[in-house]
Amino acid sequence: MFEALVEKKIRNIPDFPKPGIQFKDITPVLADHLAFNAALDWFSECLHENGRPDVIAGIESRGFIFGAALARQHQIAFIPVRKPGKLPYKTIKETYDLEYGSDSLEIHIDALKEGDNVVIIDDLLATGGTAAAAARLIKKAGANAIMGAFLIELKDLKGIDILKASGIKNIKTLVRY
Repeated sequence: MFEALVEKKIRNIPDFPKPGIQFKDITPVLADHLAFNAALDWFSECLHENGRPDVIAGIESRGFIFGAALARQHQIAFIPVRKPGKLPYKTIKETYDLEYGSDSLEIHIDALKEGDNVVIIDDLLATGGTAAAAARLIKKAGANAIMGAFLIELKDLKGIDILKASGIKNIKTLVRY
């Protein structure tokens, strides 16, 4: 039920942001309250599969939208996982490789407590590099990345394998292409 309602609102944008890329645009999901609520309901069902998490970590930037809404709904802490230089306080950083070059993610040094159980939320699982970096960052902070939940998965890019290798065994995706 959730999948059909959400999938019909995902818009494919050819050649964005560069030629050959088929961008999966979720803004129509956000603009339709039934589809957005279906997405949140699906994420909510995923959240409690391994017991109640302590924290939701939303990856910049669309992970913020779903993660913050879920955190409020379930009265769970929310932390943003951001690109470098976006957080105002002291941070810890995790660098990861891209196809050409590297990038990094950061969280505040006091964002997590030792032993916190954290669910990573984002809109898209592609190669898995960003989410795996977020999992390593969470571990570096002394917490446990217990699940990754993603609205969309690009199956051919095998991001699930990268996430499993990073230690996340419970990975949920709603719409798969």
